[in-house]
Amino acid sequence: MFLADLAVLVLAGFVGFAVISKVPNTLHTPLMSGTNAIHGIVLLGGVLVLGSGVDSVASQLLALLAIVFGTINVVGGFLVTDRMLGMFKRKPAAVRKGAEK
Repeated sequence: MFLADLAVLVLAGFVGFAVISKVPNTLHTPLMSGTNAIHGIVLLGGVLVLGSGVDSVASQLLALLAIVFGTINVVGGFLVTDRMLGMFKRKPAAVRKGAEK
């Protein structure tokens, strides 16, 4: 059973890499929003596993790792998305006039 789960994990990694590498630059912001939603689900699943009173130390450790890595990815995704959207905001008039000199 473990070997089958490991094979699915490795294949999912290869498929994910192949799909993401084919995405054009114009779609990175919407894709980031989608991955933030997916990692929000990962966070919720990790919290539910830890809250369910699982006795296995391995399960608790994996749930904790899912929470930590999911949190890092969600926060990083929001920061990158905010920075990308900031590039499309208009500059104040004083800054634009100063740049023309």
